[in-house]
Amino acid sequence: MEPDPATGPAADSDARLAELAEALIVGVVATLPGWVERCVAERSMPGRVVPPEKVVAAGRAAADQVGERLRTLLAADVDEQWTGPLAVIRGAVRFPTDLLHDAGVRPVERDADAQRMFPDDPYDLTPAAFADVNPALQGPGLAWGAAKAFAHRRRHLGGDLDEDNS
Repeated sequence: MEPDPATGPAADSDARLAELAEALIVGVVATLPGWVERCVAERSMPGRVVPPEKVVAAGRAAADQVGERLRTLLAADVDEQWTGPLAVIRGAVRFPTDLLHDAGVRPVERDADAQRMFPDDPYDLTPAAFADVNPALQGPGLAWGAAKAFAHRRRHLGGDLDEDNS
C-alpha cells in the first residue's frame, strides 16, 4: 500500500519548508529596519545627515514591502518560486539609497562587477548574504535553503531519501 501523500514524508517536508519560510520572513521583517539604519549611518557624511524620523519610516516601509514580497514568494509552490529570498531582500537597497541620495551623499567607488550586477546601488549596500542584513538571518536562510532543496529533490527524484543514506 502506497503512503498517503497528504500525510507522508513529502507532506512533512513541505510543512517543514513552510515553517522555515515563516521563520525567515519574521526574521527579515524584524531586522530590516535596523539594517536600513546602519546603511544610512555608515554612508552618511558630515553635513549630509538624514533626519532620524525619515530613517525610521524608511526602515518600516522596507520591512513591510519586503516582508510582503517574501510572503508571496515563499507561499508559492517550490517549482513556482521565480527567485530566491535573498534576491527579494536585496530589493530593500532602494530605501537607504533614496535617503542617502536625497541628502546629497556622494556615491562610493565600486568595482566593475558590483556596478554591472547592482547598477541601482551607488552606495554599495547590496547584501551578499543573509548575514549581511543581520547575522541572526544566516541560520534561518540556510535552513530554508536546505529544506527547499530537500523538498525539491524528493519531488523530482521520488522515493525515500533515507534509502540514499544507507
